Amino acid sequence: MVGSGVKVPFQPWAEKVYTERKENISKDDPEARCLPPGVPRMSTTPYPFRIMQTPGLTLIVYEGGAHVWRQIFTDGRKHEADPNPSWLGDSIGWWEGDTFVVDTVGLNGKSWIDESGLPTTDKLHVIERFHRDDSNNMTIEHTVDDPGAYTAPWKFTTHPTLLKGEMIEYICQENNRDLEHLKGK
Repeated sequence: MVGSGVKVPFQPWAEKVYTERKENISKDDPEARCLPPGVPRMSTTPYPFRIMQTPGLTLIVYEGGAHVWRQIFTDGRKHEADPNPSWLGDSIGWWEGDTFVVDTVGLNGKSWIDESGLPTTDKLHVIERFHRDDSNNMTIEHTVDDPGAYTAPWKFTTHPTLLKGEMIEYICQENNRDLEHLKGK
């Protein structure tokens, strides 16, 4: 995000970690070890995803990123009082006009915001605003609120396009030869 012009309001420790990750070419990236990219990083990977809506539940299936899926409950429930921390967290969603808003808490603090190494903590709270611009394009505005890593909430936007064709099988764990190359500096 820093490279995209977004001013990230780092806590001092988080900026130090980010700088170290940039200097060592992200050698400890969890996604390179077939772990889930987490939220909001799932929307920043180059892999396609599919959104499916049912009454009370929206699912997002991701081709890459350890081939995971998200459950976004749209049945009016509130977040769990004490969610079990996970890579994709506890997500609830609702519509505001033609924008689908997803509120996620209960993240485990192990994921990175992006491949450059922006850190997270278990205090991370993400709000995503999905808006379909036209039949082929979408805008997702991400609000990152992690008082453990940042001094204030901040935002960035992604612009996924419609997948032409079908998702394919992607198995990161099978025959992963990339680990031997992750030496960094």
